[in-house]
Order: sequence, then structure tokens, then C-alpha cells
Amino acid sequence: MELSTFAALLLAAVAVITLFRHLTRRKLNLPPGPKPWPIIGNLNLLAGPLPHRNMHALVQKYGPIMQLQFGSFPVVVGSSVEMAEAILKTNDVKLADRPKIAAGKYTTYNYSNITWSQYGPYWRQARKICLMEIFSPKRLDQFETVRVQELHSLLKKLFLSAGKPINTRDNFSDLSLSVISRLVLGKNYTVKSGSQKEYMSPKEFKEMIDELFLLNGVLDIGDSIPWLAFLDLQGYIKRMKAVGQLFDGFLEHTLNEHQKRRRGVKDYVPQDMMDILLQLSDDPNLEVQLDRTAVKAFTMDLIAGGTESSAVTTEWAMAELLKKPEYFKRATEELDRVIQASVANLLHGFKWKLPGDMTTEELNMQEIFGLSTPKQIPLVAEIEPRLPAHMYSM
Repeated sequence: MELSTFAALLLAAVAVITLFRHLTRRKLNLPPGPKPWPIIGNLNLLAGPLPHRNMHALVQKYGPIMQLQFGSFPVVVGSSVEMAEAILKTNDVKLADRPKIAAGKYTTYNYSNITWSQYGPYWRQARKICLMEIFSPKRLDQFETVRVQELHSLLKKLFLSAGKPINTRDNFSDLSLSVISRLVLGKNYTVKSGSQKEYMSPKEFKEMIDELFLLNGVLDIGDSIPWLAFLDLQGYIKRMKAVGQLFDGFLEHTLNEHQKRRRGVKDYVPQDMMDILLQLSDDPNLEVQLDRTAVKAFTMDLIAGGTESSAVTTEWAMAELLKKPEYFKRATEELDRVIQASVANLLHGFKWKLPGDMTTEELNMQEIFGLSTPKQIPLVAEIEPRLPAHMYSM
């Protein structure tokens, strides 16, 4: 058989199969949505620095439930209270699995953490551990001293910076990281320890966390078009592998330190969250045994999950209050009576204003895309103490 004849027969067979599949395909009652392009689907509609804004514009056009095509995968988007309830509550078990994306594979031990693991006994046990062991009221009370100490350290630092422009993002991020690293690892990794055997510097620690958070929020083209993944067109996979290895080395180091501290101590009392996870890994009654990888993956969750989101939220709150001075005054007066959260302490302890002659109209309120949607430009402000000096050195 000639090559041209064989090629013609092959093309004819493909055409017949394609037509048959089209004719026999069950028609589904799909949500409305834009018509997808071949190969890329609707990814072109999300292109740009702020994909979530593009998504919002599509929602305004197509309604509270719509369908998009992310390359090879259909995606249903719910954007109302009713749709959220239908997806997260009514049909939660059917829709509980996570998509298998590159970030989960390369940065979280092949989907071993709580964020990216599939729904099942492993995930349910991880959730139970968080609710019953790590974030129980008793544990939170046990760790309250750490939060208070680190907040007081920040207030003292701000007091010494009175009258000078301060970068609020750096300060709020340092506060979150200080608290989280002490709660999870038993040590503040944001300051120099003075030890010659320090595994990584505070700067390297912060950069590692930032890189992990950034890469878990990117839109990698290989996640939507799998047959392009091996090309790593955006360079994200190379970076994911690098930060995954860096984080693993750090967690191995801290695990070894914790195991050395626990070794030979009878009835050892956990000092931090990693101690709790190690204690649980020795429990033979767990439905799914926690191995070393699981302990590292859960620890990574605890560090990353409690760091940037809280710092970003605090920065946005302060920016909104500085944007609307009338709300700032009202909030300060109210918080003089009830002081609890970190934002409350910041408002209660200082008078805040924009630096120099900056007006509220000049304050940038734009965001950048990512897991926590941080401000595009970090908030810079000037502060003036409101309380007696001795109150800042407690």
C-alpha cells in the first residue's frame, strides 16, 4: 500500500471516529460561558496582571455560575452565596478533590500536605489533627504568651521608629513570621540566633517563604495544557523544584533538632506544633500512619498558611483606614475600650498618618495577583505614640 493511500485512510478513520463521538455525545445542560478557542480554551480571557479582575468581568456578563475552558479542562465558576453553598456544602463530597497541579507535586511532597492532598482518609485525618490537636482552644491558650511577646516586640520597634516613614508590610510580615515560626518550630527564624551552626539566615528564610507562596499562586500553562508541561515555558517548574528542595532541607534540619531534643525524655511534653506532629506520628491508633514526609508537609502548611495571609490582611486594613480618616478616628475611639487583635493594638498604641504631604487620593489601593492578593505597592506610613513611653517596653 502506498504511503499516500495509507495516510488518506488514516485521516478518514480519524474523521469517522471524531464524527461518531460528536453524534453520540450526551448533551449536557452546561452553564453559560464564553466560547473557547482550540487548545487554550478561555485562558486568553484571563491574560494580564490581574486575572481575578478579568474573572469578575466575566461573572458580570455570564452570571453567578458559568463555565470556562482552561486549556484541556472545563471549569465551573460559582460566584454567589447560593452557588458557594451548592458547591461547598450541598455537593461538598462530590467536589472535594483538589486539582493535581505542578505546585502541589513539586513544592508539597507530591500532594502530601493538607492543601493539595485528595479527599479521603488521609485528608480527613489531617483535618481532624488540625481541629482537635493543633488548633484546639487548649493549644491556642498554651501559645498565647508567644503571640503577646511578639506583638509587644513590634510595638516597641514601632515606638523607636516614631516620626519616620515605615514600611508596614515588612513589619507586619515579620510579626506573622516570628509568631508562626515560634509556634510551629519553637524558634524565631526571623532574627539571628548568634549560633555559628545556623542553617539559614533570616533573609533566606523569608525569601524561601515568599517564593513558596508565590509559586503556589501562579497560573502555570502546563496545569491547563498537560502536554506542554515538560517544556516549562514560564520557568515555574524549575523554581518549584528548587524551593521544594530548599524547604525540604530546612525541614529535615528542624526535624532532626526536634527528635534529638525528645530522645530519651520520658513523658516528653510538646513545646511546639512540630513536637505535636512528631508525637502523633508515634501513635499506632491513627487511621493513617503519619510518616516523616507527612510531618514535613503538614509543618510546611502551618508555616506558609499562617504567614502571608495575616500580614496582607493587616496591611489592607491599615490602608483602608488611612484612606478614610473618619473611620480611623472612630475605630481608634472604639478600640480604646476593647483591645485584643493586633490591628487593635496598632491603632490603640499609635496615631497613624500618610508620609509627608501625601493625600488620601494619592494612596495606591491597587493589588497584584496571588494567593493572598497583596497590595501592589507596600503601605508606607508615619506613626506617633499615643501612650506613655513605658507602655511600649513591657
